[in-house]
Amino acid sequence: MEPINPETLFPNLNPTIHDVDGNDPSPDLSAPSLYINRELSWLHFNQRVLEEATRPGLHPLIERAKFISIFSSNLDEFFMIRVAGIESQVDAGIQKRTVDGFTPAEQLEQIRSVVLQQLKQRHGCLYDDIMPELKQNGIEFVRFSSLSEKRRQALSDYFRKEIYPVLTPLAFDTGHPFPFMSNLSLNLAIELEDRENATLKFARVKVPDILPRLLKLNDIDGFNNDGSVTSFLWIEDLIENNLCLLFPKMKIVQCHQFRIIRDADIEIEEDEAGDLLKTIEKGVRSRRYGNVVRLDISPKMPPFVRNLLMKNLELDERNVYEIDGTLGLSCLIELLRLERPELKDEPFIPFNAFKETGSTDIFSTIRLKDRLLHHPYDSFQPVVDFISYAASDPDVLSIKQTLYRVGSNSPIVKALMKAAELGKQVAVLVELKARFDEENNIVWARALEDVGAHVIYGLPGLKTHAKLTLVVRREHQKLKRYLHLGTGNYNPATGKLYTDYSYFSDDEHLADEVSELFNALTGYSKYTGYNHLLVSPINTRERMIEMIEREADLHRKNKRSRIVMKMNSLVDPKTIKALYRASRAGVRIDLIVRGICCLKPGIPGISDNIRVISIIGRFLEHSRAYYFANGGKPELYLGSADIMPRNLDDRVETLFPVFDRSLVRRVSEDLELQLSDNEKSWQIEPDGTCSQIIGTAPKINSQFLFMKKSSERERTSGYKKQ
Repeated sequence: MEPINPETLFPNLNPTIHDVDGNDPSPDLSAPSLYINRELSWLHFNQRVLEEATRPGLHPLIERAKFISIFSSNLDEFFMIRVAGIESQVDAGIQKRTVDGFTPAEQLEQIRSVVLQQLKQRHGCLYDDIMPELKQNGIEFVRFSSLSEKRRQALSDYFRKEIYPVLTPLAFDTGHPFPFMSNLSLNLAIELEDRENATLKFARVKVPDILPRLLKLNDIDGFNNDGSVTSFLWIEDLIENNLCLLFPKMKIVQCHQFRIIRDADIEIEEDEAGDLLKTIEKGVRSRRYGNVVRLDISPKMPPFVRNLLMKNLELDERNVYEIDGTLGLSCLIELLRLERPELKDEPFIPFNAFKETGSTDIFSTIRLKDRLLHHPYDSFQPVVDFISYAASDPDVLSIKQTLYRVGSNSPIVKALMKAAELGKQVAVLVELKARFDEENNIVWARALEDVGAHVIYGLPGLKTHAKLTLVVRREHQKLKRYLHLGTGNYNPATGKLYTDYSYFSDDEHLADEVSELFNALTGYSKYTGYNHLLVSPINTRERMIEMIEREADLHRKNKRSRIVMKMNSLVDPKTIKALYRASRAGVRIDLIVRGICCLKPGIPGISDNIRVISIIGRFLEHSRAYYFANGGKPELYLGSADIMPRNLDDRVETLFPVFDRSLVRRVSEDLELQLSDNEKSWQIEPDGTCSQIIGTAPKINSQFLFMKKSSERERTSGYKKQ
């Protein structure tokens, strides 16, 4: 495949950048031309994810298919949340322009233009590149019609036993209302002819999501495969070719696949929600019924069926996407289950940094010095062990923790339940509003309540996104507090896939402020005197801008200045303006932004001292780190907050200082390594597009080097990994 030119893929993203006089002491830093549109910047990010699949040699073959899945899943969520919100603005007649100058209608037009090109690129990558190569490696996707009569019969027998009983055909005519279709549902629109009176009928069959989309034919009786080739069939293909069983005595005229995406954002009037748990449960159920924001159809669908769907789903042409091939490709992640190690990433076993201390007492290990782990290169197991050890330790009196996304089989929640059963004081803030994790969190909240833990559901109007654990222990007739502070969720599964930092400390100053924050979360405390922690929505933006401006003042005084920030998203206009001012003062600023970046780097006289890169690789870059040179006395903050209005104004977030100078140096070295990456990084250009950073020797892949360092530590640590 030929590489895609970003300028072709993202045409006319923003108004032309007008030249700004660098000598002007007060340029208008609010000018729309100085900002990248938030939604289009996100599409840039997802384009980078897609590029991981499109370029051969970057990843093993099945991993490339995985990136197709991730790209597709990301895009679905983007429509369910972001596009749905903009559609609501258009429906309400809102004309307010974004900071970059777009109206809601203009954003939808730009989004559609970009997404159509991305879908075309995805199709070419999957069908012209990945699938042929999979077939060469003994993994094939077959069509029912291409199989021998014997194999078709075996599959039809399987259909009768395993699929047919689950299907529910729904008619649509004067006696049957248009059937409801749930969010993300894949459907078959079927034109039928009544053989008795030759009248045309219309019906819909939903492809059941309780069954696997990819049928592994090798496991089906009668398929007679010797095992040398792994064959897959899309379940909708099998259903389509056996519709005669659903509609006996009817002639199947045509059958067309379509898929819908609905608004999945949950709106909660918390002032009127006496029981937040029940309100969230109701909201999760209603997610199925939100307005349709996207309809995916085959280009071969006739106008009659297309118009029928558009009319009954209340859609405009802008909501309809013609997609060649299979609809809903997030299911390609199922290929990772294949036992084909040569086509997947080499297994990586992270290093357990706590084991090398030789101590089984996790509290004594923390008392010796603060500990910093870099996941997934450092094992997430010490985080689990910290909670489990505290749960069992008879000297531990209480455990307080925030939980945002914990997963469906959480050892951490089980440890908290054990602690409560043993009589310890356990207080857990379970954030029920964690999008798409509400159902898991409802289950865990009830389980914790059942064993006597104090469960809090968050503050009205605010999501609690902070990652905090406070353990209170009796030692030598005194109380001692231990902390775990993190940048990522308390989820061992994502701890193997996301890059994050974990910080263990017994520092009394931090413990005091974490205690005050928990009092604010669980009670009526309105404490605001945080001197060390940055806490949203209280002081994070204010302190962040103060530190940025301090670097500018230090540079003017010819003192050492430097700013390095690593985050998932940079959106907040006030902070962006502060960075522009620091750049104009001459401060060197390096930003590592995985996803959305609304700042435009490299604008003469405005941001020519700012460089922005994005790293996309085997692991999802998720950590947040904010480094300031501070005249030779560097300050480092880690934590949960991105630089977005929602994180600064509408969430409880924490950024915590790292006091140990050796740990500050270690993180700064991590950041410098990432900034030197010339294999997995992209540079954000002044017009908002991105280009891959291709360097000369030596090639630097930061994630690979972090893994290599972890493996070397394991080999030289002197203990046997369990």
